[in-house]
Amino acid sequence: MRGTPDRQLALLSSLSTEDLIPAEHPIRRIRVVVDTVLASMDTSFEAMYATSGRPSVPPEQLLKASVLMAMYSMRSERAFCERLNYDMLFKWFLDLPIDAASFDASTFSKNRQRLLDADIADEFFAAVVRQAKLRRYMSSDHFSVDGTLLQAWASHKSFKPKDDSGSDNNEGPKGRNSEVQWHGQKRSNDTHASTTDPDARLYRKSNNTAAQLCYAGHLLIEHRSALIADAEVTAATGFAERDCAIDMLKRLPKSGRRRTVAGDKNYDTKNFVKDVRAAGFTPHVAQNNTNRRSAIDARTTRHAGYTVSQRIRKRVEEPFGWIKTVGQGRKVRYIGNDRNRAWFKMEAAVYNLIRITALDAATG
Repeated sequence: MRGTPDRQLALLSSLSTEDLIPAEHPIRRIRVVVDTVLASMDTSFEAMYATSGRPSVPPEQLLKASVLMAMYSMRSERAFCERLNYDMLFKWFLDLPIDAASFDASTFSKNRQRLLDADIADEFFAAVVRQAKLRRYMSSDHFSVDGTLLQAWASHKSFKPKDDSGSDNNEGPKGRNSEVQWHGQKRSNDTHASTTDPDARLYRKSNNTAAQLCYAGHLLIEHRSALIADAEVTAATGFAERDCAIDMLKRLPKSGRRRTVAGDKNYDTKNFVKDVRAAGFTPHVAQNNTNRRSAIDARTTRHAGYTVSQRIRKRVEEPFGWIKTVGQGRKVRYIGNDRNRAWFKMEAAVYNLIRITALDAATG
């Protein structure tokens, strides 16, 4: 016979979110690693909060929420909180019961400064890297570095003169999107700044691309499993990639062995090669011989290791691609360098989490 919907709600139920998630679901392996990472950060969480007062939303849940937003391409915290009300997988990941209501989206903004002041994003990323090292997935000798542009959450119309004068401030009638004409006007970071995001910089990657307000994202990957060893966000300048690469190399643990670092042609400059060698690394950067002499010669390129480094260094585009597509990072969602840097660190940590669990499954 034909069945009919039963609209009667169950008065009592012994069902839990644990019963609803398939035993072979890959997120179970991710949650094991995340719980281990958060357990190692318990001392830092304790130092962030007072010993008395009204209990807040646990910081573990906020970090787990950031992991879910990255993995499931959630563009905003408000959209995540809305989905948390009905998505049982999200509630299971955050250790919430079925009938628990989602916390408000303002919880993220109210706790963000506290997390920034305690450098929680940096500590979370470092703890994930430690998990990869404990599994011997990361190389300590061979690395690649690269950078990319991250479009800022600010429009060209917010890029106005710093002295608050000139035709750029003619916004026209209130209550509508003003029409602005910049033809013939010189606009640069020295004289102009965005009123929406002052930390953003007007920059273009090449002569054939349009200038846009953006940040520079940087990654340092190792060559064994192409895991991210370090991540950083800086102002977008012509020297940001090379300067940040040196800073990230200096943050690596000291080693008595000679190590290598690969990069594209943008890193083939005399000063960068000199600084890399001073830091104890052999520069395996791509030679830029277009109307100039390369900073490295056959003493470096003749070795087989140089060819291997040039082949593997292209894998740095994999995490960049993941962050910009799955992680919804083509255009950053926050205002200011500090907030976007913390977000970028979390995105890099989540990418490593996914790679670690994939490697666990392959080796297990």
